[in-house]
Amino acid sequence: MQRRIAWVAGLVLASAAQAASDGTAPGPAAVTTVLKAAHLFDGRSGTLASPGLVIVKGDRILAVGKDVAVPADAKVVDLGDATLVPGFIDAHTHLTMDHDDNWEKAFYENTLRSSVEQSYHAEANARATLRAGVTTVRDVGGADFIDVALRNAIRDGLAEGPTIVAAGHAIGSTGGHCDSSPAPPDRLRPAGTMEGVCNGPESCRLAVREQMKYGADVIKICASGGVLSESDPVDVPQLTPDELRAIMSEAHAWRRKVAAHSHGDLAAKQAIEAGIDSIEHGSFLTPPTLQLMKQKGVYLVPTRMTQLWVNRKADTYPPKIAGKARAAYAAHGEMMKNALKIGVPIAFGTDAAVYPHGMNAEEFGDYVDLGMSPAAALMTSSQGAAKLLGVDGDSGTLEAGKYADIVAVPGDVLANIRATEHPLMVMKHGKTVRMD
Repeated sequence: MQRRIAWVAGLVLASAAQAASDGTAPGPAAVTTVLKAAHLFDGRSGTLASPGLVIVKGDRILAVGKDVAVPADAKVVDLGDATLVPGFIDAHTHLTMDHDDNWEKAFYENTLRSSVEQSYHAEANARATLRAGVTTVRDVGGADFIDVALRNAIRDGLAEGPTIVAAGHAIGSTGGHCDSSPAPPDRLRPAGTMEGVCNGPESCRLAVREQMKYGADVIKICASGGVLSESDPVDVPQLTPDELRAIMSEAHAWRRKVAAHSHGDLAAKQAIEAGIDSIEHGSFLTPPTLQLMKQKGVYLVPTRMTQLWVNRKADTYPPKIAGKARAAYAAHGEMMKNALKIGVPIAFGTDAAVYPHGMNAEEFGDYVDLGMSPAAALMTSSQGAAKLLGVDGDSGTLEAGKYADIVAVPGDVLANIRATEHPLMVMKHGKTVRMD
């Protein structure tokens, strides 16, 4: 026993000596890179500067502007007729889920695939998302805490993808949109609080605690029914006011924000009154509910491109799902126009996985199609999503001291918002991950 203790002590001393040595050894000097383009949209002022320069040192931005001094030893990357914009921030993704236009095939494969195998799919989805210009995401619900593991792997440099704010399992009631499909219980094990399914205030409080225990940065709930689930109406409330208050009080006590999937108006109103931080989708929201959101500073995450996608694909879904998809789409456009008129705070979010990963930037153009200006559409990411996710101190805008999360898109982005769908260059934390 004494020999083993001495052996362990020797390992500890050797590790300490190595750490001390590593701490005093000079590391490689941070490289200084100058990104140069015809235009720059900093995400803060709402205007375009021409020309645009961003000086990057290591993982941070050193300086931004059209007249900044270029260090003599800097590497200059001239992107020509392009616009430099902040890396996109998507407040509603599902990186751990795969898209498949064949609903039944997707259900079959997801049922049979292990969480380990699915984690490889998640990494591929994360890589596609990053290369599309999305440098930060809020991943709002997936199985087996794969999103938490992926977040950590990306943070530690073991995988490539955006910075992730992870939710763990989404939380909802038995039979609701956040529950598993209604397979016979003797064939597929019913979900419990660990998987986010709860009934009653204390059960829901436990579900929140379990998500936070295993690494959730944010709590996602299903306040109403959903489109792509089989057993629930799309618009009815699925959590009681008491359950909502229990979830909110527990999450907020732990300094976690709460996002509510809600197509239905009453469900959203109850969540807002309970203290929700954002409403996702919001298809059937009425002007009074939108006014209440503005009054309380609750963000709308519209996932507009998903509404367009499911409407186009409705004929491929099972009949019950197809009907819900068409109904949500029919209401969503008018809701969005009302939200813009009222001035509800909007955060960019897409519901990636309902459509193929890597198409996220289409959401910007879809906002403009509804009447939003291109600058305002871009600001739903750089200001709206950044503030909702709580990352605005480090990301969201091109400013000195912030992470070098930068995208270059062709031409003048305010003249053609769809240019965001075709990035020429993507940089995350000072590392170029795409250069066309």
